[in-house]
Amino acid sequence: METGDPDLAVFEEQRPRIFGLAYRMLGSAAEAEDVTQDAFLRWYGADREELVSPQAWLTRVTTNLCLNRLSSARARRENYVGPWLPEPVLTDRDGVGPLETVEQRDSISLAVLVMLERLTPPERAVFVLREAFGHSHREIAEVLGVSEAGSRQLHRRARVRLSDARGRFSVDPEQRRRVVERFLTAAVEGDLQGLEDLLAEDAVSWADGGGLEKAARRPVAGRGALARYLTALPRHPRAARVTTRFAEVNGELGVLLMIEGNLLGVLAIDTDGEQVTAVRVVLNPEKLRFAAAQLG
Repeated sequence: METGDPDLAVFEEQRPRIFGLAYRMLGSAAEAEDVTQDAFLRWYGADREELVSPQAWLTRVTTNLCLNRLSSARARRENYVGPWLPEPVLTDRDGVGPLETVEQRDSISLAVLVMLERLTPPERAVFVLREAFGHSHREIAEVLGVSEAGSRQLHRRARVRLSDARGRFSVDPEQRRRVVERFLTAAVEGDLQGLEDLLAEDAVSWADGGGLEKAARRPVAGRGALARYLTALPRHPRAARVTTRFAEVNGELGVLLMIEGNLLGVLAIDTDGEQVTAVRVVLNPEKLRFAAAQLG
Protein backbone atom coordinates (compact mmCIF):
# COMPACT_ATOMS: atom_id res chain seq x y z
CA MET A 1 0.00 0.00 0.00
CA GLU A 2 1.56 3.29 -1.11
CA THR A 3 1.25 6.17 1.31
CA GLY A 4 2.98 9.44 2.02
CA ASP A 5 2.73 8.80 5.76
CA PRO A 6 5.84 6.87 6.89
CA ASP A 7 4.19 5.78 10.17
CA LEU A 8 1.20 4.39 8.28
CA ALA A 9 3.55 2.67 5.81
CA VAL A 10 5.35 0.92 8.69
CA PHE A 11 2.08 -0.25 10.19
CA GLU A 12 0.71 -1.50 6.87
CA GLU A 13 3.87 -3.51 6.36
CA GLN A 14 3.27 -5.17 9.73
CA ARG A 15 -0.51 -5.54 9.37
CA PRO A 16 -0.58 -9.15 8.03
CA ARG A 17 1.70 -10.24 10.84
CA ILE A 18 -0.41 -8.45 13.48
CA PHE A 19 -3.63 -9.95 12.15
CA GLY A 20 -2.06 -13.42 11.90
CA LEU A 21 -0.87 -13.21 15.51
CA ALA A 22 -4.24 -11.99 16.80
CA TYR A 23 -6.14 -14.61 14.81
CA ARG A 24 -4.04 -17.47 16.17
CA MET A 25 -4.41 -16.09 19.68
CA LEU A 26 -8.20 -15.66 19.50
CA GLY A 27 -9.49 -18.05 16.85
CA SER A 28 -11.74 -15.27 15.60
CA ALA A 29 -11.15 -13.25 12.44
CA ALA A 30 -13.62 -10.57 13.58
CA GLU A 31 -11.83 -10.12 16.91
CA ALA A 32 -8.45 -10.21 15.19
CA GLU A 33 -9.59 -7.32 12.99
CA ASP A 34 -10.67 -5.40 16.11
CA VAL A 35 -7.31 -6.03 17.77
CA THR A 36 -5.48 -4.93 14.62
CA GLN A 37 -7.44 -1.67 14.65
CA ASP A 38 -6.72 -1.15 18.36
CA ALA A 39 -3.02 -1.77 17.73
CA PHE A 40 -3.14 0.79 14.91
CA LEU A 41 -4.62 3.44 17.22
CA ARG A 42 -1.99 2.74 19.87
CA TRP A 43 0.73 2.85 17.23
CA TYR A 44 -0.28 6.39 16.32
CA GLY A 45 -0.24 7.42 19.96
CA ALA A 46 3.17 5.89 20.68
CA ASP A 47 6.29 7.85 21.52
CA ARG A 48 8.49 7.27 18.48
CA GLU A 49 11.66 8.14 20.37
CA GLU A 50 11.21 5.07 22.58
CA LEU A 51 10.62 2.68 19.68
CA VAL A 52 13.69 0.56 18.97
CA SER A 53 11.83 -1.94 16.80
CA PRO A 54 8.32 -1.33 15.40
CA GLN A 55 7.82 -5.08 14.95
CA ALA A 56 8.75 -5.87 18.55
CA TRP A 57 6.58 -3.02 19.86
CA LEU A 58 3.56 -4.09 17.79
CA THR A 59 4.04 -7.73 18.76
CA ARG A 60 3.98 -6.81 22.45
CA VAL A 61 0.94 -4.54 22.10
CA THR A 62 -0.99 -7.07 19.98
CA THR A 63 -0.23 -9.95 22.34
CA ASN A 64 -1.36 -7.97 25.39
CA LEU A 65 -4.54 -6.85 23.64
CA CYS A 66 -5.30 -10.49 22.90
CA LEU A 67 -4.54 -11.60 26.45
CA ASN A 68 -7.07 -9.03 27.69
CA ARG A 69 -9.72 -10.55 25.41
CA LEU A 70 -9.09 -14.24 26.02
CA SER A 71 -10.73 -14.53 29.44
CA SER A 72 -14.00 -12.98 28.28
CA ALA A 73 -13.86 -15.00 25.06
CA ARG A 74 -13.58 -18.22 27.06
CA ALA A 75 -16.60 -17.26 29.16
CA ARG A 76 -18.66 -16.62 26.01
CA ARG A 77 -17.66 -19.97 24.54
CA GLU A 78 -18.83 -21.81 27.64
CA ASN A 79 -22.37 -20.65 26.81
CA TYR A 80 -22.05 -21.25 23.07
CA VAL A 81 -24.83 -23.25 21.40
CA GLY A 82 -23.38 -26.53 20.16
CA PRO A 83 -19.72 -27.21 19.32
CA TRP A 84 -17.50 -24.14 19.01
CA LEU A 85 -15.15 -23.93 16.03
CA PRO A 86 -12.84 -21.09 15.01
CA GLU A 87 -13.81 -18.69 12.25
CA PRO A 88 -12.35 -20.02 8.99
CA VAL A 89 -10.04 -17.90 6.85
CA LEU A 90 -8.91 -18.41 3.26
CA THR A 91 -5.14 -18.64 3.34
CA ASP A 92 -4.48 -18.46 -0.39
CA ARG A 93 -5.01 -14.70 0.01
CA ASP A 94 -2.59 -12.21 1.53
CA GLY A 95 -3.04 -10.78 4.97
CA VAL A 96 -3.18 -13.71 7.40
CA GLY A 97 0.41 -13.76 8.60
CA PRO A 98 3.38 -16.04 7.86
CA LEU A 99 2.63 -19.39 6.21
CA GLU A 100 6.04 -20.31 4.81
CA THR A 101 6.80 -23.31 7.04
CA VAL A 102 4.90 -26.47 7.98
CA GLU A 103 4.77 -25.25 11.58
CA GLN A 104 3.29 -21.90 10.57
CA ARG A 105 0.63 -23.53 8.40
CA ASP A 106 -0.16 -26.11 11.07
CA SER A 107 -0.59 -23.39 13.70
CA ILE A 108 -3.48 -21.82 11.76
CA SER A 109 -5.40 -25.05 11.02
CA LEU A 110 -8.86 -25.38 12.52
CA ALA A 111 -7.78 -28.53 14.38
CA VAL A 112 -4.85 -26.81 16.13
CA LEU A 113 -6.85 -23.66 16.88
CA VAL A 114 -9.41 -25.83 18.65
CA MET A 115 -6.63 -27.53 20.62
CA LEU A 116 -5.27 -24.16 21.71
CA GLU A 117 -8.52 -23.54 23.60
CA ARG A 118 -7.30 -25.93 26.30
CA LEU A 119 -4.32 -23.66 27.13
CA THR A 120 -4.23 -20.80 29.61
CA PRO A 121 -3.87 -17.37 27.95
CA PRO A 122 -0.13 -17.07 28.82
CA GLU A 123 0.53 -20.63 27.58
CA ARG A 124 -1.29 -19.86 24.36
CA ALA A 125 0.69 -16.66 23.86
CA VAL A 126 4.03 -18.41 24.34
CA PHE A 127 3.03 -21.33 22.12
CA VAL A 128 1.87 -19.07 19.27
CA LEU A 129 4.85 -16.73 19.48
CA ARG A 130 7.30 -19.64 19.59
CA GLU A 131 5.71 -22.16 17.22
CA ALA A 132 4.08 -19.89 14.65
CA PHE A 133 6.37 -16.87 14.67
CA GLY A 134 9.70 -18.37 15.73
CA HIS A 135 10.44 -15.93 18.55
CA SER A 136 13.20 -16.81 20.98
CA HIS A 137 12.35 -17.26 24.64
CA ARG A 138 14.27 -14.07 25.37
CA GLU A 139 12.02 -12.15 22.98
CA ILE A 140 8.87 -13.80 24.34
CA ALA A 141 9.92 -12.98 27.90
CA GLU A 142 10.17 -9.31 26.93
CA VAL A 143 6.74 -9.40 25.27
CA LEU A 144 5.01 -11.00 28.27
CA GLY A 145 7.03 -9.41 31.04
CA VAL A 146 8.23 -12.75 32.43
CA SER A 147 11.66 -14.30 32.85
CA GLU A 148 13.23 -16.33 30.09
CA ALA A 149 12.94 -19.39 32.32
CA GLY A 150 9.27 -18.57 32.82
CA SER A 151 8.74 -18.46 29.07
CA ARG A 152 10.39 -21.85 28.67
CA GLN A 153 8.21 -23.30 31.42
CA LEU A 154 5.02 -21.96 29.84
CA HIS A 155 6.06 -23.38 26.47
CA ARG A 156 6.86 -26.76 27.98
CA ARG A 157 3.51 -26.79 29.78
CA ALA A 158 1.66 -25.92 26.57
CA ARG A 159 3.35 -28.70 24.63
CA VAL A 160 2.47 -31.23 27.35
CA ARG A 161 -1.19 -30.12 27.33
CA LEU A 162 -1.31 -30.54 23.55
CA SER A 163 0.82 -33.68 23.25
CA ASP A 164 -2.12 -36.11 23.27
CA ALA A 165 -4.01 -34.08 20.68
CA ARG A 166 -1.36 -33.31 18.07
CA GLY A 167 -1.41 -36.68 16.30
CA ARG A 168 -1.80 -35.03 12.92
CA PHE A 169 -0.60 -36.63 9.72
CA SER A 170 1.67 -35.23 7.03
CA VAL A 171 -0.26 -36.09 3.89
CA ASP A 172 0.70 -35.48 0.27
CA PRO A 173 -1.60 -32.72 -1.07
CA GLU A 174 -2.71 -34.79 -4.06
CA GLN A 175 -3.52 -37.76 -1.86
CA ARG A 176 -5.46 -35.48 0.49
CA ARG A 177 -7.45 -34.12 -2.44
CA ARG A 178 -8.29 -37.63 -3.67
CA VAL A 179 -9.58 -38.66 -0.24
CA VAL A 180 -11.63 -35.47 0.10
CA GLU A 181 -13.11 -35.91 -3.39
CA ARG A 182 -14.13 -39.49 -2.60
CA PHE A 183 -15.64 -38.33 0.69
CA LEU A 184 -17.67 -35.59 -0.99
CA THR A 185 -18.93 -37.95 -3.69
CA ALA A 186 -20.06 -40.55 -1.14
CA ALA A 187 -21.72 -37.89 1.06
CA VAL A 188 -23.56 -36.22 -1.83
CA GLU A 189 -24.77 -39.57 -3.18
CA GLY A 190 -25.81 -40.81 0.26
CA ASP A 191 -23.54 -43.83 -0.20
CA LEU A 192 -23.57 -45.42 3.26
CA GLN A 193 -21.17 -48.25 2.39
CA GLY A 194 -18.81 -45.86 0.60
CA LEU A 195 -18.70 -43.62 3.66
CA GLU A 196 -18.16 -46.50 6.05
CA ASP A 197 -15.25 -47.70 3.90
CA LEU A 198 -13.74 -44.23 3.88
CA LEU A 199 -14.23 -43.19 7.51
CA ALA A 200 -11.77 -44.20 10.21
CA GLU A 201 -13.28 -46.28 13.00
CA ASP A 202 -12.97 -43.40 15.49
CA ALA A 203 -13.82 -40.58 13.06
CA VAL A 204 -15.57 -37.55 14.59
CA SER A 205 -17.59 -34.69 13.15
CA TRP A 206 -18.19 -31.26 14.68
CA ALA A 207 -20.74 -28.85 13.21
CA ASP A 208 -20.81 -25.21 14.34
CA GLY A 209 -24.16 -23.59 13.64
CA GLY A 210 -24.04 -21.35 16.71
CA GLY A 211 -27.80 -21.75 17.14
CA LEU A 212 -28.29 -19.73 13.93
CA GLU A 213 -28.13 -22.62 11.47
CA LYS A 214 -29.44 -26.14 11.97
CA ALA A 215 -26.53 -28.38 12.95
CA ALA A 216 -25.80 -31.27 15.28
CA ARG A 217 -25.37 -29.83 18.77
CA ARG A 218 -23.05 -32.62 19.88
CA PRO A 219 -20.09 -34.21 18.12
CA VAL A 220 -21.00 -37.24 16.02
CA ALA A 221 -18.44 -39.94 16.80
CA GLY A 222 -17.71 -43.37 15.37
CA ARG A 223 -17.70 -44.71 11.83
CA GLY A 224 -21.26 -46.07 11.79
CA ALA A 225 -22.94 -43.13 13.50
CA LEU A 226 -21.09 -40.60 11.37
CA ALA A 227 -21.83 -42.43 8.12
CA ARG A 228 -25.56 -42.54 8.93
CA TYR A 229 -25.51 -38.85 9.89
CA LEU A 230 -23.83 -37.90 6.62
CA THR A 231 -26.19 -39.92 4.44
CA ALA A 232 -29.10 -37.91 5.87
CA LEU A 233 -27.64 -34.58 4.69
CA PRO A 234 -28.66 -34.91 1.00
CA ARG A 235 -32.29 -34.94 2.19
CA HIS A 236 -31.96 -31.43 3.62
CA PRO A 237 -34.36 -29.01 1.81
CA ARG A 238 -31.47 -26.87 0.54
CA ALA A 239 -29.15 -29.73 -0.39
CA ALA A 240 -30.07 -29.77 -4.09
CA ARG A 241 -29.05 -26.12 -4.42
CA VAL A 242 -25.65 -26.49 -2.73
CA THR A 243 -22.49 -26.53 -4.85
CA THR A 244 -18.98 -27.21 -3.64
CA ARG A 245 -15.61 -25.76 -4.52
CA PHE A 246 -12.13 -26.39 -3.19
CA ALA A 247 -10.16 -23.65 -1.47
CA GLU A 248 -7.19 -23.35 0.84
CA VAL A 249 -8.80 -22.98 4.27
CA ASN A 250 -6.60 -22.34 7.29
CA GLY A 251 -3.52 -23.62 5.51
CA GLU A 252 -5.08 -26.85 4.21
CA LEU A 253 -7.37 -28.03 1.44
CA GLY A 254 -10.94 -27.21 2.42
CA VAL A 255 -14.37 -27.19 0.82
CA LEU A 256 -16.66 -24.18 0.42
CA LEU A 257 -20.39 -24.89 0.44
CA MET A 258 -22.12 -22.36 -1.81
CA ILE A 259 -25.70 -21.47 -2.72
CA GLU A 260 -26.12 -19.19 -5.73
CA GLY A 261 -22.70 -17.64 -5.18
CA ASN A 262 -23.20 -17.10 -1.44
CA LEU A 263 -21.07 -18.87 1.17
CA LEU A 264 -23.20 -21.26 3.21
CA GLY A 265 -20.50 -23.18 5.04
CA VAL A 266 -16.85 -24.20 5.20
CA LEU A 267 -15.77 -27.81 5.51
CA ALA A 268 -12.39 -28.92 6.84
CA ILE A 269 -11.55 -32.62 6.56
CA ASP A 270 -8.68 -34.37 8.35
CA THR A 271 -7.23 -37.48 6.76
CA ASP A 272 -4.33 -39.84 7.34
CA GLY A 273 -4.02 -40.20 3.58
CA GLU A 274 -6.28 -43.26 3.39
CA GLN A 275 -9.30 -42.53 5.57
CA VAL A 276 -11.14 -39.50 6.93
CA THR A 277 -10.36 -39.04 10.62
CA ALA A 278 -12.27 -35.83 11.42
CA VAL A 279 -14.79 -33.49 9.83
CA ARG A 280 -15.34 -29.89 10.91
CA VAL A 281 -18.02 -27.75 9.32
CA VAL A 282 -18.67 -24.09 10.11
CA LEU A 283 -22.24 -23.02 9.29
CA ASN A 284 -22.70 -20.10 11.69
CA PRO A 285 -23.24 -17.15 9.30
CA GLU A 286 -21.56 -14.75 11.72
CA LYS A 287 -18.39 -16.83 11.49
CA LEU A 288 -18.46 -16.86 7.69
CA ARG A 289 -18.42 -13.10 7.14
CA PHE A 290 -14.64 -12.78 6.94
CA ALA A 291 -14.22 -15.69 4.51
CA ALA A 292 -17.16 -14.41 2.44
CA ALA A 293 -15.51 -10.99 2.25
CA GLN A 294 -12.28 -12.65 1.14
CA LEU A 295 -14.18 -14.28 -1.71
CA GLY A 296 -15.35 -10.81 -2.76
